[in-house]
Amino acid sequence: MDIDDILAAVDRDDVSTPESATLDHQLLSRFWVAERGVSELLPWPAPLMDRVMTRVRKQIETIEDLAASSDPYSSNSNNPTLNLKLSILQTDLSRTQYLVRSVLRQRLAKLTKHSMHYLQLVSTNPQPTPDPASQQQQQPEDSIPDLTDVTDPAPLSGPEVSFLRAHQTLLAGHYGASFLSSFPPQLRRLDDNAGGTSMVQGPDLREAVFARCLADEVRVVVPPGDGVDEEQYGTTMRMGDVWVVRWEGIKDAWQRGDVEVL
Repeated sequence: MDIDDILAAVDRDDVSTPESATLDHQLLSRFWVAERGVSELLPWPAPLMDRVMTRVRKQIETIEDLAASSDPYSSNSNNPTLNLKLSILQTDLSRTQYLVRSVLRQRLAKLTKHSMHYLQLVSTNPQPTPDPASQQQQQPEDSIPDLTDVTDPAPLSGPEVSFLRAHQTLLAGHYGASFLSSFPPQLRRLDDNAGGTSMVQGPDLREAVFARCLADEVRVVVPPGDGVDEEQYGTTMRMGDVWVVRWEGIKDAWQRGDVEVL
């Protein structure tokens, strides 16, 4: 199936057609593979997940209706065609549910591993530098950004933002009660960057991934760092090529749909 057909179906409103369901399942599978393969949290595909969950709810209702019609006291209880259809629907539902659960587990693992990084990423209000007087009452919870004014939580979803703040609040309270309360007040923040070294660590974008080129050609980006002063373009991938490259080098190409992560 051509990638242009898949991308053209992203905004499709009719979720009842078999073609739309097939394309969305392929999109979900590709997103699942990419989420498992890269180190950072990928942008939440809200339209795709809304369509998938709409189909899941409808399929559950269909299965329940079929199961009710196969009641032992019903004349359709020994209908082999009905039982086969019910089995196929349940298998297809389990396949979709597995993909959704696996995506969510991967994202939760990344969120909990780099919780402060993503809280700062979605926060619209930078944390102010505490004055000397307030530093004497500093607590780990004070380093958690305020997310009340966040309107666009990308790359997270709304429920993920709520989970992330609740998780980090509990974690900060646990750290404070366990050992941070014995530290000097100025050393109790979880986002301390004294001495030019930040305590907040994000995902490593230099991790290698397997990628296949889907466009005529894709230039691998070489970002600043490791002796490179300015962003440069490295070697070129051709359509069908499978390379092992750094994620930061093909991230933009993946967002454009020019490459897929394997």
